[in-house]
Amino acid sequence: THSGLVKRLFETEVPEIYDGIVEIKSVSREAGSRTKIAVFSKDENVDPVGACIGPKGTRVGNIVEALGGEKIDIVVYNEDPCKYIAAALAPASVVSVQVAEDGTKSCKVTVPDSQLSLAIGNKGQNARLAVRLTGWKIDIKPESGFYIPQNS
Repeated sequence: THSGLVKRLFETEVPEIYDGIVEIKSVSREAGSRTKIAVFSKDENVDPVGACIGPKGTRVGNIVEALGGEKIDIVVYNEDPCKYIAAALAPASVVSVQVAEDGTKSCKVTVPDSQLSLAIGNKGQNARLAVRLTGWKIDIKPESGFYIPQNS
């Protein structure tokens, strides 16, 4: 159940990670269900997500198989917290990310109304994994403005 297992599987399956070209910045996992992994490329010519997926999805496919069908979301790490948080909430699209000005590592994320349930995920799973992946407290609200605070 340890997230380090996923990290090691990616290191063995993806030569760019083993060689240090692509770096795993963070992993959040609910074992048996879903994993989110943030990757970063030290070489601008190497797509970190593409490297992890591999030709025709073979690399990530082998890892998914090893984990018994666990779903894996691979996102690009970004130093800009707004871009990183938006990526972490994938597969939902994000309209805006407002970082709290008090420096508390919390933010309000606005998503299109049609994407609200996708952003939150089944029983809050997508939001929970995004919070663990980024280390930020994330409140998700729909674009229409009806605000539902999350307990993440």
